[in-house]
Amino acid sequence: MKVIMNGALGKMGRQIWSLLEEGKNGTEIACGVDIGADGSDPRIVKSLSDFTGEADIIIDFSHHACTGDLLAYAIERKLPVIIATTGHTAEELETIRAASEKIAVFHAGNFSLGIAILCDFARRAAAMMPEANIEIIEKHHNQKLDAPSGTALMLANDIKEARKDATFVCGRYGHGKRTEQEIGIHALRLGGVIGEHEVILATPTETITLKHEAHTRALFADGALVAASFLFGKPAGLYNMKDIVKN
Repeated sequence: MKVIMNGALGKMGRQIWSLLEEGKNGTEIACGVDIGADGSDPRIVKSLSDFTGEADIIIDFSHHACTGDLLAYAIERKLPVIIATTGHTAEELETIRAASEKIAVFHAGNFSLGIAILCDFARRAAAMMPEANIEIIEKHHNQKLDAPSGTALMLANDIKEARKDATFVCGRYGHGKRTEQEIGIHALRLGGVIGEHEVILATPTETITLKHEAHTRALFADGALVAASFLFGKPAGLYNMKDIVKN
């Protein structure tokens, strides 16, 4: 499976690039794409449009603002695409949905299998504890741009499947009692934290805490390649980590 690595010079792009060079999961490099390409590695070009060679799939760890160009290229070349960026606008999310009617698109806010399991546990716990107050706390390094994280929103949206009337409150402040429908989402940015996500469900008589902690970014790179193997050969549609877990 020949992979176009979009965002090849970023932190995650470099992690995946190393795995591609090793041929992990039967992959190989088609090319890398990064706006910072300086010609020192001829395998990395500045723009997707600069590459017309053979490829089977695109993995995108660039920036959400590139979503439109990325999907236009993928549709033109009929290539499935893994979108691993976060912070998308409503318009960009609609572009992703529309593209999935023409090609296979895998979009997730986090590519950790552990996070996928956490989402499942949180949804089931919320369903079984309908009276519980729910709070989500996420921690990331001080260079992360979007808040709340894509993963925190994944968790909140999975919980909302069990709490149809849930409302999200990001960074609670001011005066007033929380509503029963609230899911509080709190974003912490400090030091070099790779990623921690905690879901707390509390009733007057008991509290359940579900937590996932990432020890290294390598887990996200591994997950992206698992997603690529899963997506390869799939029909047009919008896929995510739930599809891998139930698969």
